[in-house]
Amino acid sequence: MTLSFGALLALFGVAFAAGVVDAIAGGGGLLTLPTLLTAGLPPQLVIGTNKGSAVFGSGAALLRFVRAGLVDWRRVWPLFFVGALGSLGGATLLLALDPTILKPLVLVLLVLAGTVVAFVRPRPSVEALPGRRLKVAALALVVGAYDGFFGPGTGTFLIIGFVTLLPLSLSQASANAKVVNVGSNVAAVALFASRGVIRWDVALPMAVAQFLGGTVGAHLAVRGGDTLVRRVVLVVVLALVLRLAVDLWVSG
Repeated sequence: MTLSFGALLALFGVAFAAGVVDAIAGGGGLLTLPTLLTAGLPPQLVIGTNKGSAVFGSGAALLRFVRAGLVDWRRVWPLFFVGALGSLGGATLLLALDPTILKPLVLVLLVLAGTVVAFVRPRPSVEALPGRRLKVAALALVVGAYDGFFGPGTGTFLIIGFVTLLPLSLSQASANAKVVNVGSNVAAVALFASRGVIRWDVALPMAVAQFLGGTVGAHLAVRGGDTLVRRVVLVVVLALVLRLAVDLWVSG
């Protein structure tokens, strides 16, 4: 199906907002993914196309965080590959599933991810916990697998995990989480593209918007301001989940 210019313009706007939100606190996919679903794309194409644009937003955010000196490469560079490995496993599982069960599954995952993004507050650790390297690697692997399979909320889960396991501020956790996020996004995009489940005519305009949004969001994250964005995410997630629930009820 061909999307109208108006639909693409709306997706561009949502993708920009998602890039801003994702760079600061994670959860940008909670905006783009349900919007793509309501545009009428099949679930596998939705997730693949979402990844095709999200990789640009996370990449732009990572570049801004690197320039701000918030990324601890000595600690996190191996996690890029751990996240990528997990993502390949999750994306492979997604492609193996029957597409007819994906839409209700996506709704359930959106509710769960939205709840975490909206209500869970990480408690910073005073010092690094024993065995932290193994725990952080396990976190990157599991969340990477989730990102390849579905995605929304990935950045938030990583931020929560990093702040809990490592002596990092929220801005530092957000910056270092982007290393894992970029790794998982790149791996998933490579697999989805090889299987033809990315609508590039939709993903590329959204990618431009997410790149711009990621740059702006990372700049805001460097200066602070998670609270307002989290409140906006809560309102948008509740509205979009309600819309999807109504669509499923009507179609069922």
